[in-house]
Amino acid sequence: MRKKSDHLPLFGIPKLAPYLMPYRRKIIFMLLLGGISSLIDAVYPLFNRYALDHFAAEATLRGLPVFIALYIAVLVFQCLINLRSTVDAGIVEMDMDRDLRNAAFRHLQTLSLSYFNRNSVGYIHSRVISDTGKIGEAVSWRMIDCVWNGAYIVFAVVIMMLTDLRLAAWVLLLLAAAGGLIALFQKKLAALNHRIRELNGVITGDFNEGVTGARTIKILGIEDRMLNGFGEDAEAFRRASVRAVRVSGALLSTVTLMSALMLAVVLWQGGAFTREGLMKIGTLSVFMSYAVGMVEPLQAVIQNISGFIAIRVNIERFLALLAEPADVSDPEEVTEKYGDSFNPKYENWEPFRGDIEFRDVTFRYPDGGENVLEHFNLTVPHGMNIALAGETGAGKSTLVNLVCRFFEPTEGQLLIDGRDARERSQLWLHNNIGYVLQSPYLFSGSVRENLRYGKPDATDEEINRALRMVAADGIAERLGGLDAEVGEGGSQLSSGEKQLLSFARALLADPKLLILDEATASVDTLTEKAVQKAVAVVTEGRTSFVVAHRLSTITGADLILAVRDGRIVERGTHRELMNMKGYYYSMYRRQHEEQTE
Repeated sequence: MRKKSDHLPLFGIPKLAPYLMPYRRKIIFMLLLGGISSLIDAVYPLFNRYALDHFAAEATLRGLPVFIALYIAVLVFQCLINLRSTVDAGIVEMDMDRDLRNAAFRHLQTLSLSYFNRNSVGYIHSRVISDTGKIGEAVSWRMIDCVWNGAYIVFAVVIMMLTDLRLAAWVLLLLAAAGGLIALFQKKLAALNHRIRELNGVITGDFNEGVTGARTIKILGIEDRMLNGFGEDAEAFRRASVRAVRVSGALLSTVTLMSALMLAVVLWQGGAFTREGLMKIGTLSVFMSYAVGMVEPLQAVIQNISGFIAIRVNIERFLALLAEPADVSDPEEVTEKYGDSFNPKYENWEPFRGDIEFRDVTFRYPDGGENVLEHFNLTVPHGMNIALAGETGAGKSTLVNLVCRFFEPTEGQLLIDGRDARERSQLWLHNNIGYVLQSPYLFSGSVRENLRYGKPDATDEEINRALRMVAADGIAERLGGLDAEVGEGGSQLSSGEKQLLSFARALLADPKLLILDEATASVDTLTEKAVQKAVAVVTEGRTSFVVAHRLSTITGADLILAVRDGRIVERGTHRELMNMKGYYYSMYRRQHEEQTE
């Protein structure tokens, strides 16, 4: 029994030892059964030799019932071990897929925000899904396929050499020649298949852009340009696929030709030996069976080895993901006391008050060359409302990212409630933060499920109260209640509705520290006023940071920081900054004039 597969690995698999160890007995047993099955495959021609030399040549039926019974018993035994090894291979594949994907996904949860800024969703998805799937297939099907076919060749060669060394030499000579030709074709085919996978990724990207960017494409009137680009990539894919089909056809023809050539040589030499009485007809039939049946297993072995070499890339990329360090991590002593994201020790968590202090903080992004903050100092007592104002891309979110420990200060300290933020766990901090983004993300599921991400044990009464506070109760009613589905990424909602639900989710958690990152940018003026009233209520008694593009929304802030080119150039209340007639003043006047035109 041999399962045909496409491409995969052996080299590099030892690096996966920690993930293989739980299944080592099952894998060894599976491979042992595969070897036994191959031995039986190699022995079947000996049954034929006995039948020809005994029953046919001697024209007798003596011992036929025992022969048939033994043959059937061996056949049934092989079917049973093939069933067991096949089931085990499938289980190992599924279990490995699960373990590798869980390990990758778990590690992703520990990585810092900067990792996701540097790597696209498609790249990460490929590491977690595609690479792990190929590794799981390699450990199971590719490995057993290689053992089955490789063991069959070894057993067949041994039997031939023990039966007739002269004829075996002819077969081995042609088998070596066949192996060389197959290896050449397989190398070419592997390169073409790699190119096809690359082009398939390009076409998938073109298609995604054509669908997700349909509105922009129509607005810009570039349908013809998009079609031409897609058509060129599709044609390149077609050409590569045609070349692969031609090489694959040539490979199949080579296998067929070499099998026929080996059979012809066996008939030529074996026939001569039989005529001279040097070989029985049954022995000739054994060599004929091996001549016909050895080239295809040889092709499978070479194909598997080629796949094993190719899969090293998948293994290296997977292991590189697991080795990716987090830019922000808790020291060992902190984890020991407070737990981590997966095993929190709530009993050791101190109450969160909300006093924030930047003490001589210098910061530059991990992939940046210049400091964004230099020797920055700021004290934010509990309950203070801080607003960050500036042009788009000025760096307003830098302070917020530091407060949330998405990044660590390059120099200096960030103090929370009088202690260095690094002395407490990230989870402790994040569990006390309510964060509303400019482009909110909703998870697939109901309105109730999405809001309960802020507070898992929230009652319907609490949920409805949070919805009313941000004037979002009408959204649930429109959809059909709290059990209504919001769609993937909130596809059933408008941008403003998603923003309001994200507000409600943050407020439901009753955070001690509230972050609003241009949170009113996606709502209309009427909704914005309702949200501002809710924000005024919920920020009372809480420390809050508001990143604002519309300066009219932050005039009541306790302190406004004007940010320009990644640096804080002015600070003060709205009145103080307007009296300065500086950067903030010019921004405010410009926005006011634009709104009144």
